[in-house]
Amino acid sequence: MGAYLTIFSAPKPFTDPHIATIQRNAITSWTKLPDVNVILLGDEAGLAEISQELGLKHIPGIPRSPSGAPLMDAMFRLARENSQTPLYCIVNADILLFADLVETARSVAAKREKFVLLGQRWDMDLTRNLDFSGDWSSNLLTELKQTGQLHRPAGSDYFLFPAACYQALPAFVIGRAGWDNWMIFHARKMGFAVIDATHDIVIIHQNHNYAHLPGGQPHYNHPETNENIRLAGGRAMTRFTLLDTNYQLSAGQILPQKLDSNRLWRRLEAWPLLALGSTRMSNAIWRLHKWLRRAESANSKG
Repeated sequence: MGAYLTIFSAPKPFTDPHIATIQRNAITSWTKLPDVNVILLGDEAGLAEISQELGLKHIPGIPRSPSGAPLMDAMFRLARENSQTPLYCIVNADILLFADLVETARSVAAKREKFVLLGQRWDMDLTRNLDFSGDWSSNLLTELKQTGQLHRPAGSDYFLFPAACYQALPAFVIGRAGWDNWMIFHARKMGFAVIDATHDIVIIHQNHNYAHLPGGQPHYNHPETNENIRLAGGRAMTRFTLLDTNYQLSAGQILPQKLDSNRLWRRLEAWPLLALGSTRMSNAIWRLHKWLRRAESANSKG
């Protein structure tokens, strides 16, 4: 029986000791999941060695940006060509995964044909090589409750989707801002249920700095972020975040997303893009919302 889910990623070089540690932790956790193929893409130092050590598919020679970062259209194409499974999941290489990812994916796929799963991450400081013997996942989740922090609903570290979704991507640069926002926009535009799985899928982000990026700057300050924004169609498309999910998971149930004031405004801002393809109208509503927030803040201070 073949694998059910393909997990693929383009890790950073393993030259920095801390990055090497957290990537080894993350990738090893993926190998513990049932019915999963893991594919690592790129030519970064140490990638071939860990692929061989863990018995994983390694695909070198990925087309790259001027700075040397892999391009995402090639990543998605090569993952599909090398592993034909019902579901796929792109995930950042510092993210620890648990069995609830596969369990939840199976449950949702039985109920929905067109869906995308994503969710908030838990941030945690880990500087050691994890011991994956025994009941490692329960032990780590207990530690998470004591020291972890739920990240705000911005930035997405994984997207889990059926083979019918994301069959063609712009040539986004991985590791720069903007592409994950477009992923949410595109799925909504194509009529896929975009589901916030935060409550049912726990993912752990192992904290790190940005020394691996040019100038040590966060990815949203990198010049190639501007290229990602251009490829996405403009900033309006890169405003999509977890606030734009239209469903949420709760104990396995797919429920309409609850609308608080922030989500309601995002519905208003996104509607012209999704229904009419009007960037101008979406930007006008976004500017109105921004002006109202400033006015409200000024009044509260006065």
